Amino acid sequence: MRSLILAAVLVITSFATDALAEGKRIGVAWGDFQEARWRWDATAMRSMIERNGNKYIPTNAGGSAEQQLRDIEKLVAEGIDALIIQPVDKEAIGPGIDRAAAAGVPILGYDRMIEDERVFYLTFDNVGVGRLIAAIVKQVQPEGNYAIVLGDPSDANSTFLRTGMEEVIGAAVAGGQIKIVGEANADGWKPENAKAVMEKILADSGNQVDAVLAQNDGMAGAAIEALAAAGLSVPVGGQDGDPAALNRVAQGTQTVSVWKNNFELAKRAGLIAGLLADGTPMNLIPDATQFTGGEKGIPVWAILLTPTAVTAENLDVVIDADHVTKKDVCKGALPTVEACQ
Repeated sequence: MRSLILAAVLVITSFATDALAEGKRIGVAWGDFQEARWRWDATAMRSMIERNGNKYIPTNAGGSAEQQLRDIEKLVAEGIDALIIQPVDKEAIGPGIDRAAAAGVPILGYDRMIEDERVFYLTFDNVGVGRLIAAIVKQVQPEGNYAIVLGDPSDANSTFLRTGMEEVIGAAVAGGQIKIVGEANADGWKPENAKAVMEKILADSGNQVDAVLAQNDGMAGAAIEALAAAGLSVPVGGQDGDPAALNRVAQGTQTVSVWKNNFELAKRAGLIAGLLADGTPMNLIPDATQFTGGEKGIPVWAILLTPTAVTAENLDVVIDADHVTKKDVCKGALPTVEACQ
């Protein structure tokens, strides 16, 4: 009898050990990998999830909100324990949020807000990012004609960034020192749409543009292409710390790229998803606070990390952090850039 009992205990222990070894299943519904930074994010996120003994299960919607909704529903049906979403369109995926919540799957909105009290929000202080873009460009070009290239209108980050920009340039616009000669959204944050926006602003203003505030680096690069075609070189700001943008900073064609340390963000997402999967309430996630800055003012539990403005003067910050290599950043750099010496 004792042998039978011992055998039964060993079988149960084996099952428990196997279940523990498998860990939690973390589904990640990526919206797209259009910007280079998202591929870096995915690598860092997977590393943290797997380091904690959990399984990383990704999907990629390729920029389609309809596909992302299908991805979310598929992940939930497969029995995931937590869901991370980088939303394409926060409204279009609403049924997927409902499906996940009904199944008891905790949700984390990654770097793009899903204004829903059932969704934990992890991002950088995007109002602060907007402030930094505008402040650095305004320091170089304190007056004149400004163009503003906004991101996708369905993304709350575009509103947050614009709010931060307004805090910096608003008084100068009201006082007449700065004139906004054009401002428009680029659907999907796509560079080709941003280039079309910039070309129209240049045409409408008779090429009278003295500075550009772009809401990410891909759009900043597109704006620079349009400016160059018009024979112009003016201060341009963006954000994301994309390697190509940091190289433009070294070459002097882009004034600032606000770097959101995506390694830190992605690793934190992997950690938080694991805690949520284990049943940790959102309000007990370390460093979580209530955030009410969305369009509807709905209180959500959130963590907002601090961004860093990268200019020619402090390019060593991203090199020392191993975000990019000196070789890649410094190709064709101006001789005055100390980090490239």
